[in-house]
Amino acid sequence: MMSANTRGTYLTSKICLPYLRKSKIGHILNISPPINLNPIWFKNHCAYTISKYGMSMCVLGMAEEFRGEVAVNALWPQTAIYTSAMDMLGGAGVEKQCRKTDILADAAYCILTKSKSFTGNFVIDENLLREEGIKNFDVYAVSPGHPLLPDFFLDVDPDTLAMKMEAQGVSPTFREGKKQEAAKHDISDKTKPEGPERGKHHVHFASENSTGPVAETFKIIKSAISDDVVKSTQGVYRFELSGEEGGTWYIDLKNKGGSAGSGDPPGKVDVIMSMSSTDFVKMFSGKLKPTMAFMSGKLTIKGDMALAIKLERLMGQFNAKM
Repeated sequence: MMSANTRGTYLTSKICLPYLRKSKIGHILNISPPINLNPIWFKNHCAYTISKYGMSMCVLGMAEEFRGEVAVNALWPQTAIYTSAMDMLGGAGVEKQCRKTDILADAAYCILTKSKSFTGNFVIDENLLREEGIKNFDVYAVSPGHPLLPDFFLDVDPDTLAMKMEAQGVSPTFREGKKQEAAKHDISDKTKPEGPERGKHHVHFASENSTGPVAETFKIIKSAISDDVVKSTQGVYRFELSGEEGGTWYIDLKNKGGSAGSGDPPGKVDVIMSMSSTDFVKMFSGKLKPTMAFMSGKLTIKGDMALAIKLERLMGQFNAKM
């Protein structure tokens, strides 16, 4: 990421500068965001954020260094843009929440046809096009009228943004760590007894004998396990779930025909996955793509990543039975 984004931007600009200086309309346009130091944008994708901000810092520095000679600006989308990357992260149907690349192309044209005095700006595509007189933005939508997914790094109204992104299920999580921890252990004053035991936390975990969505999901997973699945996977997965029905659950796709249920798995664990029980159910029912859950911080993974990817591929078989 550092090589492609930050170093690539710096070196390409360096090599092109002698030619741009000779031009009457020399411009450098980086596809990078306004620098936003809200920790939420670093939390789950630190390397990516640093590399993109490196591009933005090139704008800050070069715009001043070459002012009057070459214009240097940044362009960033207001909403998600539909690309193959969005297919990978968002899964089927994500294109409905995106705009076409045309909006970035039109915004770039507006910037690159301005004079060299327009420099050092961090431009948001929609804002610029509105200033240019564009009123109908449905022409840029893949599915006109469908709610759009906000892009990263823009949190003018973080609470509203968080709710939108959470509702659409393909976004960074804005939950605070303390709230997650409390939900994981289901701790409240009601669980504290009176007398000498007061002050100790009583932790309640659901079991596979319950009838909640997590228990039902594990029953379906268990019924879908076959000898072929075990033979082709050879992995043991432990799930640390927070919230309702929180606790430890497992899928054993390595030992004696396989199994799934609550509690610690038999034998050595190959992969540990941590997430909320709600997101777990969404993931195994096909409503939340595992890759997106991981990228957005809803899912953390420890252990063998190759086996984690194997499980993602198997989820299609589980989804069909849910």
